[in-house]
Amino acid sequence: MSAPEPLRAGRPALARALLRRLPLVGTVLGLGLAIWLVATNDLGAVADAFGRIGIFGLAGVVTMRAAIVLLCALAWQRILDRLSPAGFGAFATLRFVREGINVLLPVASVGGDVVGGRLLTFWGVAGPLAAASILADMLFQVGTQALFALLGAGLLMQVQGEPAAELASWVFRALAVAGLVLAAFFAFQRTGAARFVEARLGALSRRFVREAEPARSAGGSVQDALDAVWGRGRRARLLQSILLHALAWTLGAAEIAIVLACIGVEGVTLSEVLVIEALSQAIKSAAFPIPSGLGVQEGGFVLVGALFGIDPGTAIALSLAKRVPDIVLGLPALIVWQNLEARRGAVRAETP
Repeated sequence: MSAPEPLRAGRPALARALLRRLPLVGTVLGLGLAIWLVATNDLGAVADAFGRIGIFGLAGVVTMRAAIVLLCALAWQRILDRLSPAGFGAFATLRFVREGINVLLPVASVGGDVVGGRLLTFWGVAGPLAAASILADMLFQVGTQALFALLGAGLLMQVQGEPAAELASWVFRALAVAGLVLAAFFAFQRTGAARFVEARLGALSRRFVREAEPARSAGGSVQDALDAVWGRGRRARLLQSILLHALAWTLGAAEIAIVLACIGVEGVTLSEVLVIEALSQAIKSAAFPIPSGLGVQEGGFVLVGALFGIDPGTAIALSLAKRVPDIVLGLPALIVWQNLEARRGAVRAETP
């Protein structure tokens, strides 16, 4: 027996309302977890450890993060090399905007990527091609993070003790699931599935908006753009993008090394720093519905840091130090975003 027509009509609206509130709920939960972690640990120890980092230590972390974001921008540009009129400056600007939205606004961790793809059209890139570049860039970013987490879990296996073995086992199981998701995401881009999804979305749009004819983008379909991105003769560029993302993930460990050196923590080796960065980032990414991994990132540092003798106060201070670039680089990025939107709006208003 089918549901009554009013009930069926109300389901899409209910689903949209729930999706809109999910990031806000995640923000509240994450903030509560972060407050609980700080409150249940020695607040004085957290403040003391954070104070020892100093202005120069924090400046080093911000500088390293800026370099990482620029590497990611270059990785994004390589995907559209010779397919797009946009230069590196556009990709660098929009990559900072993507990061700023993801870490500072109550959106899921992919919200900034969606906005970044739309903003890329301001530089003359066709909408479908911009969307295709975001899809490929996200695949490479998540795929290289999975490999980085695999490296961290492998290094963790060398650590003696049951807690380390249990955490490594959890990471391996999570990566097995992530591998299946990534394989499906890759297949979506390469098998023509995007064309089917576009057709279904277009049918739904025409059903609810009641347009007589579907509006087709001048840039063709997203599947056509994906075929261009993955086309022959582009393997070298795509491999460069993958390697740049892998380098960016690895350089994140330098932020941890800087902070621990400033605090005065001794005896932590390079492999241990790599484990801390790889697994804490994996834990944060697993909670992607929570904006910026609020609370989850702090919990990840406490959990992984304890395996190497890092006390909770120092671990939380380390997490807070890694959030400083989120603010220092993210706030200007949000201002740039709003200026871009305002300029675009002004141009459209002047166009007859």
